[in-house]
Amino acid sequence: MSKHHEQDLVDEVSGAPKTVTVDEPSGVESVEALAQEAARKAKKAKKAEREKLKAERKAAKKAAKKGKKAKDTKDDKAAKESKKGFATRDEDAAELPDGESPKLFEPLTLRSVTFRNRIWMPPMDTYSVFAQDGKPTPFHYQHYVSRAMGGFGLIIAESTAVAPEGRISPNDVGLWDDSQIDAWRWIVADVKKAGAVAGVQLNHGGRKASTGSFSLGYINETVPSDKGGWQPLAPSPIPFGKCTIPVEMTTDQIHAVVDQFRAAAQRAVWAGFQVVEIHAAHGYLLSEFLDPLSNHRTDEYGGSFENRIRLLVEVVDAVRGVLPDELPLFVRVSATDWSVEKGSWDLKQTIALSHALKEHGVDLMDVSTGGIIAGVTIPAAPNYQVPFSDAVHHQASIPTTAVGLITDAVQAEKIVRSDQASAVEIGRAALRDPYWPLRAAAELGVSKQDAPYQPQYVRGAYGTTR
Repeated sequence: MSKHHEQDLVDEVSGAPKTVTVDEPSGVESVEALAQEAARKAKKAKKAEREKLKAERKAAKKAAKKGKKAKDTKDDKAAKESKKGFATRDEDAAELPDGESPKLFEPLTLRSVTFRNRIWMPPMDTYSVFAQDGKPTPFHYQHYVSRAMGGFGLIIAESTAVAPEGRISPNDVGLWDDSQIDAWRWIVADVKKAGAVAGVQLNHGGRKASTGSFSLGYINETVPSDKGGWQPLAPSPIPFGKCTIPVEMTTDQIHAVVDQFRAAAQRAVWAGFQVVEIHAAHGYLLSEFLDPLSNHRTDEYGGSFENRIRLLVEVVDAVRGVLPDELPLFVRVSATDWSVEKGSWDLKQTIALSHALKEHGVDLMDVSTGGIIAGVTIPAAPNYQVPFSDAVHHQASIPTTAVGLITDAVQAEKIVRSDQASAVEIGRAALRDPYWPLRAAAELGVSKQDAPYQPQYVRGAYGTTR
């Protein structure tokens, strides 16, 4: 293992020893150890929380026996709040420096766009365009606007295809045609009215396109043509998992993809989106070009690092060219493919890529991992992707987000406060709780006047006694 660029620190989020090494072939060894330690810490914390809740309930029962009314006892209030999923002893739970407010609820400005807080909703595919025309529906309106009303600072609409053949599933949304613009406008307008910034993720599915969904079946498989599927494209004819073998793209087809991203970005601006994110992660087309395990080309789009990032750089230039100067551009990237094969996509290349993209007008790197190569082991645990965000943030000197198994307000606050990321993204937790930011505000001691409540809902704020 190389000793270059190593720092012996203590991770402020997990409490685990933290050694950052960017010269490993895949970055697996150091991050896996960190993930295992984070999992151990999380298990210990859950046990402590259960013991705390048990003690609070016992105290409440004892107080009730003494004849005190439950609503008037501090212990009983603490027990009730714990049942609701947030703490009442804010200064203990949040562990904030004296006199300081949560950084999670501080605004962040990129270019001319200001986000009201650092709690963002990442793209989460819903596969719910049952007409298969790429147009969002009333479901999508309810889905996104409810989370904007729930206090998120940024709502990034799910993977939005730049071409019909770029959809991950036949049920994906899109911006490949002008007729789709109006279907997005009312959603975007009301997301902004609720106080959130409206963003959209543009994507081409590549070899993972034309796969199944909950309504179609064929999960993790290619949908047959008679069920609405199509032949997927890729940099090389290498299938992903059980999916069909993709067709290797010609140079003309590659150039057409650049044009498709440009046109979709222009439609996004016309629809009113304030942030555009380019999806170059999770094994979809642009990340397939990045990784030498999925890109065996011998032309100018394969081989060397400069050649493998060429398509993404061209897409970034095309999108940046149609975005107004005041609007920020994000790129989502997998910082490792988690493969143990030498030369596979890793953190070192991700940092080099981030340096390059910053020079081409990218304002933030949305840092995730995996999804590129099938059959790898991913050491998922709370905060397991945070070290990647931290490394990109500081070694490429660019704002980043952290995502993946971030479910707790104190956990999220520590990530942002320790400057491991500029913002956190709450994904699956947001699917089960559209008002996650409001719960987090209560847990971190933010007053209902300062929390991102809609004015109609303030009287029902967490902590209200009637």
